[in-house]
Amino acid sequence: MPRVVVDVMLKPEILDPQGQAVANALPRLGVSDVASVRIGRRIEIEFTGEPDLDRAREIADKLLANPVIEDFTVRLVETDETADAHS
Repeated sequence: MPRVVVDVMLKPEILDPQGQAVANALPRLGVSDVASVRIGRRIEIEFTGEPDLDRAREIADKLLANPVIEDFTVRLVETDETADAHS
């Protein structure tokens, strides 16, 4: 069954201290070819019937994201794609 995935990210102009902390730690792990890191959230929504992208956008806009500092995208994925994302 398809799921709706909502990806929430800070807007590009908003400072991301978590991302900066990760980027600063990477050289200690021997990783030197990463220019920057941004941290976000992934939310998966399963509807009881057919996935409703318009309803998911409404949920994201009103509940999952702060539109002042965050942007979000809504997309439909197949179940096997969500399993791959977790590995």
